[in-house]
Amino acid sequence: MATKLLMNPQITVSQLSPPLPNTIEIMRSSLSPTNINNSPRNFNKISRFGQQRTISAAEQQNVEVSQSTSSQIKIQLYDALQGINRGIFGVSSDKKSEIEGLVKQLESQNPTLEPTLSLDKVAGSWKLIYSTISILGSKRTKLGLRDFITLGDLYQNIDTSEGKAVNVIKFNARGLSLLNGELRIQATFKIASKSRVDIFYNSSAITPDQLMNVFQKNYDLLLGIFNPEGWLEITYVDENLRIGRDDKGNTFILERSQEVN
Repeated sequence: MATKLLMNPQITVSQLSPPLPNTIEIMRSSLSPTNINNSPRNFNKISRFGQQRTISAAEQQNVEVSQSTSSQIKIQLYDALQGINRGIFGVSSDKKSEIEGLVKQLESQNPTLEPTLSLDKVAGSWKLIYSTISILGSKRTKLGLRDFITLGDLYQNIDTSEGKAVNVIKFNARGLSLLNGELRIQATFKIASKSRVDIFYNSSAITPDQLMNVFQKNYDLLLGIFNPEGWLEITYVDENLRIGRDDKGNTFILERSQEVN
């Protein structure tokens, strides 16, 4: 596999941090009895004939209950993800089952049932906060991810207008004067159904050269772990959270990021 090396004059790595604690507090605040009870009980809705009608209190209450339930599940999910480093270096079977259960609850309330027909919700920059992909045992040792190399944040940038996706995996090499670098994997995607996309690997590069030298021997192993080629089912997406499942049996949870990579 040909690998093109790209030099970047300056690369910064954001340090790993717990997933959006502020977001959790905002969601908890929005679910307080005061906020829920003070919400308007009636509002106007445009019918398909262009006329306004008033939604009953019972109808709006059903909407509020659904939104509140989703927000509550999100809070539980973020709590469950605390302290597990995105699950990449393994989690207990009990923890994995807990997360899977919460994911299924969210998926059952997916507000975007046909995500590939609403690509505006999918476009942009996303940050990985959980994955069932794991780097354990000899893989972790060979890649130096026990002591020498630190795995930083993982991002996915999606350009729906071009049908392109870029996975960016950040690294920090402590033995090289705290060298910062990244693996960038470029892929294209095509819509396969109302919720699935087929993904095709295009190219990859590690920058800077010093970091490529570190991974050169085990580059195929590294690429094999993070290569997105295959298909991806988008099982949940809203304004801030996205869940996907791929053809290899992996689950991915990403939150929307303001950082462009």
